[in-house]
Amino acid sequence: MYTQLSALVGLSAVLAVSAHGHHDHSDAQSHSSARVDPWNEKYANTPDLSFSGVTSFAHLPHQKCLDKPDAAFDIALLGVPFDSAVSFRPGARFGPYALRSGSRRQRPDRGYSSRLEVNPYDSDLYVLDCGDVPVTPFDPATAIKQVNAGYKSILHHPVMNEERIKELNMQKGLDGRYHPRIIALGGDHTIVLPILDSLHEVYGPVSVIHFDAHIDTWNPNRYVGSVSLQADVNHGTFFWHAYEQGFIKPNASIHAGIRTRFAGPQDLADDVTAGFDLIHTFDIDDYGVDWISDKIKARIGNGPVVISLDVDVMDPSIVPATGTPESGGWTSRELRRILHSLVGLNIVAFDIVELSPAYDTQAEISAIAAADMVFDFLSILALGVRDNKAKDGQARAVDEL
Repeated sequence: MYTQLSALVGLSAVLAVSAHGHHDHSDAQSHSSARVDPWNEKYANTPDLSFSGVTSFAHLPHQKCLDKPDAAFDIALLGVPFDSAVSFRPGARFGPYALRSGSRRQRPDRGYSSRLEVNPYDSDLYVLDCGDVPVTPFDPATAIKQVNAGYKSILHHPVMNEERIKELNMQKGLDGRYHPRIIALGGDHTIVLPILDSLHEVYGPVSVIHFDAHIDTWNPNRYVGSVSLQADVNHGTFFWHAYEQGFIKPNASIHAGIRTRFAGPQDLADDVTAGFDLIHTFDIDDYGVDWISDKIKARIGNGPVVISLDVDVMDPSIVPATGTPESGGWTSRELRRILHSLVGLNIVAFDIVELSPAYDTQAEISAIAAADMVFDFLSILALGVRDNKAKDGQARAVDEL
């Protein structure tokens, strides 16, 4: 037994010395030989799949553009995680995250739309996920200023492909320059007030195509819960403030998908004062998608327009993940058909808001539907601006009646 134990101890010592010597030899050799890299030897340039990689929107290139003022791009996706001015269920601050997560099955190399006949990720327009505006959750007034400053900074970044933008007939700013198009990922709908302020500085008053279950033009003097000047600015009153501050072109904006309840006829009178016409959710059954499209285009004309989409325009059976759901909404298919019909309008900005993923299903049905709307936004931009003179004439005729 003693002999066996001695032999084992001796063998251990030999192995230890051998290992130490081999270790020293390897260290010396590692400095003189090529680095072992089995991944790149076999799998170099393997693309991430839908479930892998950093979660940018649709696996697009991404950077924090607010920290890189010279970064050039043609279209920016900009998260705005603000939800400090909601009237019912919070959670839209997680909307940018949910939209990116819902876009994971979108990929630049599989982005071709057979209906619109375009791949917005491969259209000579450089699309960049610019990260989020890091807003404070503790002070709504300061947060709104941060949104304004962040959006304005992104709006004044240089474009990447000016010749292509010119070919697409996109509008220059009042300064004679082309500015990037921004798709804002909200966030509650209040973010549109500082966005319209920023756009007004570049383009002057704009028209708004507003997809929503609610009008959001409520006069704060009659809005429940408006107990202070700060409380007056919320996701139900921001369009009224935009009207009062001159950000919206008179009598050239329209709501689509409205189905909420009102305090009375005065709410609708205030809405007209703010410059909006209105399409009810049930008009799609009475008149159809083409009628809705024609009415929108006749109202808007050729001027610069913003498309603002609250996900609660869709029925909560399809998009439950929102703060103020209303039954009787449009399907995602109906809404996408309407969006597709708006190709060619002079759109200078998009936003999608009020996605609150805490109320979504485990299958992320709301986030996926909302991310598909963003894909349509990108496709519309990639197809450029076309003349809308006939509709502009109709709009003027309607305004004169």
